[in-house]
Amino acid sequence: MLDQWRKSITTLVFVLAGGFAACGYAQAPKTPLALKPDAPDRYVVVPGDTLWGIAQRYTDSPWRWPELWNMNKDQIRNPHRIYPGNVIVLDRARARLALEGGPGGTVKLSPRVRAESTAKAAIPSIPASVIEPFLTRPLVVEPDGLENAPTIIATEESRVILEAGNRAFVRGIGGSKEPVWFVYRRGAPLVDPDSNTTLGYEAVYLGSARVVREGEPAVIQLTSVTQEVGVGDKLVAAGKPEIPTYAPRAPSGQVKGRVMSMYGRTPQLGETGAQTVISINRGKSQGLEVGHVLALYRPGATVAAASARTKDAGAAPLNLPDERYGIAFVFRVFDRVSYALVMRITRPVTPLDVVQNP
Repeated sequence: MLDQWRKSITTLVFVLAGGFAACGYAQAPKTPLALKPDAPDRYVVVPGDTLWGIAQRYTDSPWRWPELWNMNKDQIRNPHRIYPGNVIVLDRARARLALEGGPGGTVKLSPRVRAESTAKAAIPSIPASVIEPFLTRPLVVEPDGLENAPTIIATEESRVILEAGNRAFVRGIGGSKEPVWFVYRRGAPLVDPDSNTTLGYEAVYLGSARVVREGEPAVIQLTSVTQEVGVGDKLVAAGKPEIPTYAPRAPSGQVKGRVMSMYGRTPQLGETGAQTVISINRGKSQGLEVGHVLALYRPGATVAAASARTKDAGAAPLNLPDERYGIAFVFRVFDRVSYALVMRITRPVTPLDVVQNP
C-alpha cells in the first residue's frame, strides 16, 4: 500500500526546454502562428523568467512556442534547457527562435560575471511556487483509497484538535522506516458532470508529521498544520520524490472535458480566478498528459429561436456557441482526473465550463 502511495506522490520540476515538439503532432494548426509586432530580436534570459512569460513576449499563443523552435516529436523527449544568461535570438524571416551560440549556448554578459554551475537553475515552465503544494501531495483518492492508510487513534493529553508541535498515536505504520508523513482527510467527491459518476475524492491536505517513536502504535509529532487535525485522520508516506521533466504543448489529439471544481474552495463560492487550480474530468485514459495546455470556454446559452414579433413561434431553441475566455496548464494527471493551473482569463472560471484544445 505504501509503495502505491509513494508512486502517487511526485515532485514535478518544471524545466524550460529550448526545443519543444510542434503543438499539433496529429494535425497542423488551423492558423499561422503570429508574432507580436514588438517581439524582441534578442532577449537575455534572467532569473525569475518562465517559459510562459518569455513566450508571451513573442506571441499571444504561448502554448505554440514549440513551433518557433521547429522541433519534432522525438526531440521533445530530451529537450535542452535554458538558463539565466542565455540569449534568445529571433529570425523574423523564418519565424524561428534559437539560442545564440547554438543549443545550450551562453553569452558572457560582463567580464565581472563569476562562472558557476547552473545545473539547478534552469528556467521553469510556469511559476513553481504557485503549484508547489500540489506537486508533492496526492490530490485524488479512490473511494476506499484511505481506508487502509495509517490512522490517528489517539492524541496526546486527549486533545480534540492538534496543532503544530502536538503529538499523536498512529496505528498502521508498522515497521515502516519512512520518517516524514502527510496528514489527510477524504474530501468532497469529484463528480463527472457529463456522466454523473464519481471519479474519485479529493484528498484534503491537513499538514505534515514526523515519526518520533516507532512501534504499534507509533508516535508522531505534527511539524505543520493547515487545517484542524484530529482522531480518525489518515497518514500518507511522503516518500522519495521523483523528478520528471516535460515540455508544454497542445494535446496531439482532440480533448474536450469540463471543469469539475476549484481545488480548496467550497462549491458555494462558485468561481475562481487566475493562478488558481481547477480539476478536470479528463485524465490519462482520455490522452491528457502533464504539460498539455487547454483552452477554457463558457458554454453557450440556449435561447428561443422565435420572438413575439415573429410568426415562427414553433421554431426549435437556438444554442449559442461556446465563448472562449482563457487558458489552463495541466500539471497533475491521474487516470480520469487532471489538475490545471489557470493561466490567463478574461472572466472567472466556474464549474461546468468547457476545456478543449487551444
